[in-house]
Amino acid sequence: MTGSFISPHGGYHTLLSYQKAQIVYDATVYFCDRFYHRPDRTIDRMVQAARSGKRNIIEGGQASGTSKEMEIRLTNVARASFEELLEAYRVFLRVRELHEWPPGHPYTKRLRELNGQPGADYETFRKGIEHADPEVSANVVIWLVKVTTFLLDTQLQQLEQTYLKDGGLRERMYNARLAEHSKPKNGI
Repeated sequence: MTGSFISPHGGYHTLLSYQKAQIVYDATVYFCDRFYHRPDRTIDRMVQAARSGKRNIIEGGQASGTSKEMEIRLTNVARASFEELLEAYRVFLRVRELHEWPPGHPYTKRLRELNGQPGADYETFRKGIEHADPEVSANVVIWLVKVTTFLLDTQLQQLEQTYLKDGGLRERMYNARLAEHSKPKNGI
């Protein structure tokens, strides 16, 4: 083993899960400002869940260089935050006697098409997120949350496989130390 035992880290901006989390956060801020009225504490809870999800992806990416365990833990916290947010949107629909779109709903096909565009961002989904009908707006964000959680589930599976294959920092430190000690000594 040569080089640093601290693995490359950061780069969370390139993660699709982070990119979708950014959209979900911005959409949630918009949604709450539009469809809730202060001092409703639901606003703070929903925005905090979206912020927590995004922030934990960032923190997990930064921690990955020295702790795969922490990266996995923080990615899982992000996943849990988005699950909490999903439930908040479902409650919004339920208490207003609105409906969550089933997977085969015609609009979900259009959302999948939009999501398939390279660099899909808030602007890509703006029309749906900022729709005047709260049922449409909530369902678009729900769909984005589901995409984000799917990406995080996939990311967690990949992190698990990487950890099983490569181990964590302690293993890399031990292997680097063994490699250093096995090098021939000059002059002996």
